[in-house]
Amino acid sequence: MIYKNNFHAETQLKLSPFFERTSKLNESQEWRRWSGYLSATNYELSHENEYFAIRTKAALLDISPLYKYIIEGPDTQKYLHRLVTRNINICKIGQVMYTPWCDEDGKVIDDGTVQRLSENTFRITSAEPNLEWLQYNAMGLNLKIKDDSKNTAALALQGPNSRKILNTVAKDSLDQLKFFWMINTNIKDCPVSISRTGYTGDLGYEIWIDPKDALTVWDILLEKGKSYGITPTGLHALDISRIEAGLILLDVDYISSRHAIIESRKSSPYELGLGWAVKMNKKNFIGKKALEKELARGPEWEFIGIEIEWDQLEKLYREAGLAPGLPSTAWRTSTPLYYNNQQVGYATSGAWSPILKKYIALGHLKSNFAMNGTILDFEVKIEHFRKLTKAKVVKTPFFDPKRKRSCPK
Repeated sequence: MIYKNNFHAETQLKLSPFFERTSKLNESQEWRRWSGYLSATNYELSHENEYFAIRTKAALLDISPLYKYIIEGPDTQKYLHRLVTRNINICKIGQVMYTPWCDEDGKVIDDGTVQRLSENTFRITSAEPNLEWLQYNAMGLNLKIKDDSKNTAALALQGPNSRKILNTVAKDSLDQLKFFWMINTNIKDCPVSISRTGYTGDLGYEIWIDPKDALTVWDILLEKGKSYGITPTGLHALDISRIEAGLILLDVDYISSRHAIIESRKSSPYELGLGWAVKMNKKNFIGKKALEKELARGPEWEFIGIEIEWDQLEKLYREAGLAPGLPSTAWRTSTPLYYNNQQVGYATSGAWSPILKKYIALGHLKSNFAMNGTILDFEVKIEHFRKLTKAKVVKTPFFDPKRKRSCPK
């Protein structure tokens, strides 16, 4: 009986601290499982308004399902410096660093952010559970690791009006908060940390909150943000915006090396477009030796953006007697890419970009074919038949507004 009860507790869906609000607002009642939590795919019957809130107003997203770990103690900086590929020794208090971390073969396990909360205290976020890996590599060091996932609620406020809204509710102005930095402040009587980070490629912030204050902060943001167009937003709109921003998604654009069944499913940071986050001048970090060899010979694969060219795609549909078919939501299926009838890669996720008016996708290409401007053939299915249409390799991010990094003068 004890075993059954424990099993049930582990397998039942968890509810976010904001669920009391999100469940009532979700008109569509469409949900997706995210790290064991119920997460709204869209609140309205269509995600279109939520997408445009990200790009033209302000979108409010519940990101509490992120895994969050607090690491503290005298050896924490030394430990994280060895664990991840970024140079944690230059990370200042109040700074946030995005980074992957690898196994000994230089293959990516996960990616996330490292926040320096104080001299010897850091928070690390991840897409998948990483507690066992973190603990395994901390043996013999003077530090403590705590799974903080349930103890910290989190919201993302993203879009061009996000700063204006936070400036109306927060005790301290965010005008001078730089990209990938954070401050501690209050929203009404609720202590919060606000980081200038996000997963949309736009001006945006993430708010880290004690769960007991979660509903209060949610209500204040919706009330004060009404005149700025604040809109509760789900995962469908988020997926389109992160593709436009060229941001990778675990289990979609790459597979963790811990879960890959065969070697060819694993990816290094260089193969994921994250070479900029690998600091080879560090004395040592997990995977460095393997990555040095890869850097010397060059990566076999590159992570790229592609634009599916419109004219030929439209022609293929017209020949079948159909209007052009475009995905209404982002897709997450492996789709072959060809060069001269030879498969040279595959797209991993794609979407019609409403703001760019382009059909875009992310994918993996063999390095010899990954130059910007290379014309490929992209596989589409039209009325049960597989067809090939032209696609061009382009630089990512597809969408990169100046407001994402700039501060008001």
